[in-house]
Amino acid sequence: MKNAGAKFLWFIILLGMACAIGAVFLFLEWEKPRIVADPSLSIIGQHKVADIGIMDRKSGLRHIAVRLTQGSKDVMLTSADMDGKGVTQKTLRVEISPRDLGLSDGEALITVTATDFSPLKNTSTLTIKTTIDAVPPRIALLSAAHNINPGGTCLAIFKLSKAAKTCGVRVGTIFFPAYAMTIQDKPVSVCYFAVPMDVEATTPMVVVAEDKGGNTATAAIPFHIRTAHTFRADKLTLSASFLQNKAVEFEQHDRRLAGKSPEEIFIAVNAQTRQENTQKIQSYCTRSQPKQHWQGVFLRMQNAAPMARFGDKRTYFYEGQPLGESVHLGVDLASTAHAPLEASNDGIVVFADYLGIYGNTVIIDHGLGISSLYGHMNEITVKAGQQMSKGTVIGTTGATGLAGGDHLHFSILVGGRFVNPIEWWDPHWLKDNVEDKLNDAAPLL
Repeated sequence: MKNAGAKFLWFIILLGMACAIGAVFLFLEWEKPRIVADPSLSIIGQHKVADIGIMDRKSGLRHIAVRLTQGSKDVMLTSADMDGKGVTQKTLRVEISPRDLGLSDGEALITVTATDFSPLKNTSTLTIKTTIDAVPPRIALLSAAHNINPGGTCLAIFKLSKAAKTCGVRVGTIFFPAYAMTIQDKPVSVCYFAVPMDVEATTPMVVVAEDKGGNTATAAIPFHIRTAHTFRADKLTLSASFLQNKAVEFEQHDRRLAGKSPEEIFIAVNAQTRQENTQKIQSYCTRSQPKQHWQGVFLRMQNAAPMARFGDKRTYFYEGQPLGESVHLGVDLASTAHAPLEASNDGIVVFADYLGIYGNTVIIDHGLGISSLYGHMNEITVKAGQQMSKGTVIGTTGATGLAGGDHLHFSILVGGRFVNPIEWWDPHWLKDNVEDKLNDAAPLL
């Protein structure tokens, strides 16, 4: 009996110990904090700002530290102590200026440690291999003459001392991306950009480049405005029949216009729809192929008379009252009704559908940021994604959209911005401003 009692006692003791150990295991938290760092910390330029997120959903965070080491140098970038439990998530903003810290270009390590409030003080460590590169790219401008026309196109050619994450030309606040190409088997960057219609001698035009480390460089583009251009101003009187016919067409394509009067529909289409169309056009034209497809001058519609010019400032009147204004961003050409339309140059169709004020529309990407647009078409005979050769028939002229009669609205866009198409029809302009520039850049490489 004594034996049985002793065994039972030991069983009770062992069971108690097991329960106590289990309780300890249940009470203690074994999960380590989680650290998530900004991937951009893999490279550090002249000044880097990045966030590091640390989480511990159970016992909460106790201590966080971020250090940077390079050789014998060990720098504390930032640290944080949490006074009590309850902080389960923390974001630390890290600012690194290598030169101020006495660091040099080359490899380094960023170490993030985080400890939680568990009695075990669970600690996580994240080590990030990084490269310090605090030298900005150098820009060498290769194109010398930048003779521009208001509303026209300009080409800048330059080379960089190192690879860039982004580079191009900024005109005012508008950025035009550059494209990589080779001249005599040597790499260069070319950027076609649109000249504002209201360009002045003080309009900022600069090449900008940013490398992977966030280092930026700029170089001013010297330019000469050939002639100050005054764009025409037109007053257009709208008839009741025109407004009625267009109201029916636009209501079919935009339910928001249902129930409005013909005058209200025109006002909405001329303002809101026009703006939406421009944004949509830009979204297609800014995804240009990084390869030149066009060859030589662009074709002008055959046997067609000009009806309206690029940059015409229009004011619309109905029964003596103004209904709105617009700027004409293309050239209108009229021939016979339903005349065949040809692709102005080699490229790829990126849009072939109805497009608000432009009606049935085709947009062709010619590469390197250059696009052509054909509006008011009656019939479209091509599809998006189709490869085009210069002179291929793409459809016929018509009077869809905000057109008062059968004609073609033809536009050229550079980086998604409308420019004067006349330049691209002119072999002399193309030779002086594109071909000669590219040839003159070769000896500078």
